[in-house]
This record gives sequence, structure tokens and C-alpha cells, in this order.
Amino acid sequence: MSQVAISKSQAIIDLFDEYVIPNYRRYPVALVRGEGSHVWDADGRRYLDLFPGWGCNILGYSPPSVVEAIQEQVAKLIHVPNTWYTEQQGRFAEFLCTRSFGKAFFCNSGAEANEAAIKLARLHGSAQGRYRIITFEHGFHGRTFGALTATAQPKYHEGLGPMLAGFRYSKMNDIDGVRSLIDHETCGIMIEPVQGEGGVRIPEPGFLQALRDLCDEHGLLLIFDEVQTGMGRTGTWFGYQQTGVQPDVITMAKGIAAGVACGAMICRDEFAGDLRPGMHASTFGGNSLAMAAGLATGLTIEREGLLDHVEQLAADVRVQLEALQQRLPIIREIRVCGMMIGIDLSIASAPAVAKCMERGVLINATNDTVVRLLPALNVKSAELTEGLQVIAEVLEEMVNEA
Repeated sequence: MSQVAISKSQAIIDLFDEYVIPNYRRYPVALVRGEGSHVWDADGRRYLDLFPGWGCNILGYSPPSVVEAIQEQVAKLIHVPNTWYTEQQGRFAEFLCTRSFGKAFFCNSGAEANEAAIKLARLHGSAQGRYRIITFEHGFHGRTFGALTATAQPKYHEGLGPMLAGFRYSKMNDIDGVRSLIDHETCGIMIEPVQGEGGVRIPEPGFLQALRDLCDEHGLLLIFDEVQTGMGRTGTWFGYQQTGVQPDVITMAKGIAAGVACGAMICRDEFAGDLRPGMHASTFGGNSLAMAAGLATGLTIEREGLLDHVEQLAADVRVQLEALQQRLPIIREIRVCGMMIGIDLSIASAPAVAKCMERGVLINATNDTVVRLLPALNVKSAELTEGLQVIAEVLEEMVNEA
């Protein structure tokens, strides 16, 4: 590696150190461009990214169809306020709702989408004095105060208390525990159909249906946080479509505009009127640039048959990882739902991230022991196999070091 290349990276890092608040743990790598499932740093080194944009780059880096849509839109309108109608917002809402249900509200992130869902549930229950929402341990719903309080992980609450009133936490798969938390002040239940940050945890068969039944019995809104599972990530447009359970509300963000900041909440028609004018808004929500990117993302997934591609990739990944599990005793569980992949270890997973990065493969570690992958939906089978081989080498090395 040349001294010139090193100085380019270091110059970027030094700039950050001087002017950017250090609230992120950053790797000493400065990324400068990407294409497909590969990204390059300022030193010219190429990485295979199996966690692109923390799941936001659902079509990889710089997908041509999305780039073209953004370029065309930016020359016409970037943003106008929501006091006006725009065709782009209407068309993207139509795309999402005709592949799910109901009506859409647009915002900019998953936390914002979940804040909208929390408000909707409380507004719907307000006439009866209902405001409590039940969420689940190991879940993650965002960093704003409502979404953060909904996140039943104490480590994210440290130093920020008191948290907001009105949230109760249950263990996942414990339907009796959920039932015991419901009272006359409960207005909703919020859950991820697959817990992402919590370690790619998939609810046991029948649990989500049991939640649906409880909500019907008590007149509660069932909210599915689809920030990670939405836009084809699981092999269907939305994670709830894997379960046969119809929620009242779904929230989404991350990959729905292929890396452009965009979030949305969709609710059933009969609840849409609860979010009446003046009760909630988002200044940049539904801006024309994000809407053009989102529509191009959805049309690309459809045109290229990526839902079927994801289903086949998931089957192949499961076979490869189950074979690896037979060889490596540190692998406790394999969790695969489309292109949401978790490898639960009996040891800390963080060292695997650094070791894979040294070998040119980017992955993630979460929930202390889980190696997590969120590959692009259009990742090539050979690329995924290449990455899994590197992960296998790293885990074998970790076994020998243990």
C-alpha cells in the first residue's frame, strides 16, 4: 500500500476527528465508491459487502435504475412541502399499498415510521383512555424517544432516563406473558416479524397469529415493525406475508429507496383517519427525490425477479451454513429468513467482523454472539458463496484460538 494512498485515508479520518462528534464506533476505513455488492476504500482496496449500508443498500451500491431515476428527478424537483400534491408520492404510495394494504404516510427513517405508528395507536385508543403499547425483549425500534422507549433493551436506555410512560415489555413467544400485560389502558402491540438487531430472531410458529387473536379480542392495533424485513428482504414484499398474519400497521425504512433516506408507515383503511391533519407531519417525508428512488427500487426488484432470487439464495445459504455447523461446535444456531442471516455462536461474535474485514469481506455482529448478514437482494450466488467461505475460515480460526 503506497504512502500516497495511506495519506488519502488518513486525511479523511483526520477531518472527521476534528469536526464530527464521535458518537459512532468507526472502522479505520474511508469508503469512496461502490458498485453492486462491492465497495472500495480510499486506498483502492475492494471489499465484498454482505451488510451494505446496514441493510439500506438493498440493491447494492449505485444500482443503475435507481441512479437514473434520481438523476432525472433531481433536475425537476427535489423537495416541495406536503401542502402540495406530487405525482411521485402518489405513485410510490400506490406501489407499496397495492403490494400490501391500506394507505401510506411517508417520513425519512425507521424511527420516524415507528413514531408515526405509536401516535396512530394512541390516537385510535384515546377516546377510551388507551395509551399503553406492548413490545418485546431483544426488539429494536429506533433512537427517538418514543421508539427508544419501545425498544426493550436496557443497554440503549442507560443515562437517558426517565423513559416515556406507556410501554410494557414481554418475552417473545410467551403468549401468556403478553396476555397478562393487557389491561384497559392498552392500545396496541408492536413487534418485528423477524428481530433484526436482536439477532435475526424468528418468532415460533403460531406466536404472531396468537398476537393477532389477542388484538382482535381486546380491540388493539397490531403493529409490525418491518424496517428490516420490508421491501423484499425476506423473499416476499413484506415479512408479514411470510406468516399469514395480517397486521393493522406496518412500518418500513432502510432499503425501501435503495439507500436514499426514506421511511413509511402503512395502516389499514379504517385507521387512516385517526392520523388527522395537524396531528403528525414530516417536513422532508415523501420528498420527490426519495419517492422517485423508492419507486425505481420496487420496480427493479419486480422486473429482475429478485423475490424468487432471494428465496433460492436463502435455501442455498441454509445448506452451506448447516454443513458448516456440523464442523464447528461454536455455531449454536443458524437463522435464515430470505436475505436476513444470523449465525449464533457460543462465543463473542465481534472478533469475526475484524477478521473478515482483513480478508476483504464486510459483515456485522449483533446481540453479543450473532454474526449478521443483510446482503443485497441482487447479490450473486457466487459472491455470497465467496463471502461464506471467508466467514467459515474466520470461524475455524476462532475455534482454534478458543
